[in-house]
Amino acid sequence: MVTSVHTNTAAQIALQNLNVTNRDLEQVQTRISTGLKIGSAKDNASIYAVAQGLRADIGSYGAVKNSLNRAQSIADVSLAAGSSVSDLLVSAREKVLAALDGSLDTASRNAYNNDFKSILKQITSVLNNATFDGANILNGSLIADIAFIADSNAAQTITLQRETLNLGGTIITLAATASIGTKSLASQVRIALDVSLDNVNAALGRLGSKSKQIENHNIFVSKLMDSLNTGVGNLVDADLAIESARLQSLQVKQQLGVQAISIANQAPQTILSLFRS
Repeated sequence: MVTSVHTNTAAQIALQNLNVTNRDLEQVQTRISTGLKIGSAKDNASIYAVAQGLRADIGSYGAVKNSLNRAQSIADVSLAAGSSVSDLLVSAREKVLAALDGSLDTASRNAYNNDFKSILKQITSVLNNATFDGANILNGSLIADIAFIADSNAAQTITLQRETLNLGGTIITLAATASIGTKSLASQVRIALDVSLDNVNAALGRLGSKSKQIENHNIFVSKLMDSLNTGVGNLVDADLAIESARLQSLQVKQQLGVQAISIANQAPQTILSLFRS
């Protein structure tokens, strides 16, 4: 190697190595500060693209969960209201059976009839208050069933069917104006009431099954999101134990690189010894 004051090859090599060390050190510090080994497309374009696609899916499933949570809440409110209606119909049946007693005087029969009508009003009140986020599937206010998104592409849905429990409808056939003011009327009401009670319980069964389906699908979506998050982590997360070890190693290399440049820069000074007399 030529000894020259113009070209210091050793210093150049030492500087190149120090620059490499500094770049590696900067990369490690970035990974430690962000917790990511792939933080941008510059780090690894293909893995970054895959991770971004998975993140998009996770965001989409977040929207699915919001939709399913709303469906679950509507179903739960409807179930609670439907159960109350069923209980009220049971209470109404007690009044009807009491009104079938032919020995009742007018005052007692009127009292039973008033209680019966009060129960019918309570049923209507319960149905009208079975609303969540503006949706009520029990009082006939909706013109169509409600479809909730079930996948990340919104291609699949879970439909929550309406169960209209209004008095005088197809499920509760008992009219809102029904009366048990006479034994004959009470006998007619009992028949309609028994049919209505069976229909309401059947509707509650359908609603309960749909609520369970929504709940199970919601649990599945949560597990799927967890798996996707784990997959993204496997692709882009930095192993901080490894990065910590690399950091210490690179810091030592950086110090040695600086010393190597210092030593190389001192080499031209030896040329002076060649010219001493």
